Amino acid sequence: MDTNPPPGVFDILPSVRKDPWRETHLWEYIEKACRQVAFENGFSEVRTPIFEKADLFRRTVGDESDIVSKEMYLFEDRGGRELALRPEGTAPLMRALLKESCFSPVHTLRYFYIGPMFRYERPQSGRFRQHHQFGVEVIGNGAPEQDAELISMLMRLYRRLGLPDLKVFINSLGDETCRATFREKLVRYLSAHVDDLSEDSQRRFKKNPLRILDSKDPGDKEIVAEAPSILEFLSPEDTAHFHRVQDMLTYLHIPFEVSPLLVRGLDYYQRTVFELTSGKLGAQNTVGAGGRYDGLLKQLGGPDLPATGYGTGLERIIQLLLKQGASDDIVPPTIPFMVIPLGEKAKVKGVQIVEQLRERGVRSLVDCTEKKLKNAITSAVQSRVEWLLILGETELESGKAVLKYLPDSSQHPIDFDDVEQLLKVVRSRQGEEER
Repeated sequence: MDTNPPPGVFDILPSVRKDPWRETHLWEYIEKACRQVAFENGFSEVRTPIFEKADLFRRTVGDESDIVSKEMYLFEDRGGRELALRPEGTAPLMRALLKESCFSPVHTLRYFYIGPMFRYERPQSGRFRQHHQFGVEVIGNGAPEQDAELISMLMRLYRRLGLPDLKVFINSLGDETCRATFREKLVRYLSAHVDDLSEDSQRRFKKNPLRILDSKDPGDKEIVAEAPSILEFLSPEDTAHFHRVQDMLTYLHIPFEVSPLLVRGLDYYQRTVFELTSGKLGAQNTVGAGGRYDGLLKQLGGPDLPATGYGTGLERIIQLLLKQGASDDIVPPTIPFMVIPLGEKAKVKGVQIVEQLRERGVRSLVDCTEKKLKNAITSAVQSRVEWLLILGETELESGKAVLKYLPDSSQHPIDFDDVEQLLKVVRSRQGEEER
């Protein structure tokens, strides 16, 4: 039997010698940082199914987007329904909130999600067919300050994780009216260059010409460098909104660059869009991105409320941590306490001791495998055990034993029946720190 997973997906395990980026503790560390930043900004978690009706993404992301036209995993279930593995997190969250009638005209909703997304694309460094995202959505707040707050929140997450060489790019796509005018001018300009565009951009020219601005093809970049700028077509209201976003980023001491070619790949964006990149990632250098999508809820049949959000790939974050060696400082959690019992009676006592410690919140193990003592101690060291208690006949008769602190081999006499004393000694080095 071939035990390899399908192309573009991977396992995450406690210890992966060849691929340390797939080790569980690294993912837990990043997810914890994401949740902490979300908590600090007043967000609550939402969990949606990993598959949805395919039409949800066609209506929101756009029929002509790369996600829907080339990358979405589609399948028909036994009831004949066309379903899709979720390629992004915003549309499912909006669908869930609409179903539960969660909206209020006076209350701003703030939600986040962490989970797998699915896109059929060529597997490469940092890009997988099953990838993982942390995303946030704010519904009911149309203020430009909210856009700046999300950029600041994402920067705080990256800085806290120690990601290097970060840059912020922002743009405004305006509303539907100014975008339609800009589209007409852009098509007129590109008409003279269609034959020189890449194959993908020639296809986009007919269906979604704005996406050509975001092309990574060198020839396309040269052509669009002289294209009209959407910023020239913004309404006074959209211009004022965009200037206020820039002012707020300046007040927050966040360096940024206005990038008129930044459009993002999803059709529902309008007004502010942004990307955060790292120079350590090469051509595919986006770490996180987002923007405003004020018309999406109304498009789905819900209330006409403003909304904005972002998503960031966990694989990209891990890729950056590995590149600069920061992952070396992120170690698996220790096991504070372990008993090695020698004999049947000692096994009973060992189980009793660890159960009492577990009741008090201490991660504990008892090794009842009857290994040779030397092998059992080696196993304890490999399991990152801190405190080791060896129980034999002598210890059972006296009620006393020596508690060994493995990191420095120091020894501490202990009355092992006094659980509170045992707890005090264990926590004296542990510092009660949850990893």
